[in-house]
Amino acid sequence: MQVKVKWIDGVSFVGESETGHAVVLDGAPENGGRNIGMRPMEMLLIGMGSCTAFDVVTILKKARQPIVDCVAEIAAERADTIPKVFTKIHVHFVVTGENLNEQQVSRAISLSAEKYCSASIMLQKACEITHDFEIRTPTTE
Repeated sequence: MQVKVKWIDGVSFVGESETGHAVVLDGAPENGGRNIGMRPMEMLLIGMGSCTAFDVVTILKKARQPIVDCVAEIAAERADTIPKVFTKIHVHFVVTGENLNEQQVSRAISLSAEKYCSASIMLQKACEITHDFEIRTPTTE
């Protein structure tokens, strides 16, 4: 896997993937940024969240669970001093589907955290990561 990060100006960058996708990253205004893109540490959390959500959805579909939505809400704490690494990350999954099996959802989250999600497993070596979930029934509007 290869990516390229190109400096725009100030503390703004464009990250490009080998698959042809791009994203703007920027620092906070107090650090010289213009607030035109995500912060790099936000991007790291989004990467981890999408990796684990991908796993959960895939595992539940393979288990023939009637999943219609999955949201990973992530809260992180960082060290007060430089380097301001993550010290704790909590992932709250909101999984929606008709008659989802609670044990299957719990199993999917555990499998992602312990076996499949490369991003989570890598970050677990640096900080505490916890998970919980809620199951919602689809609403008809």
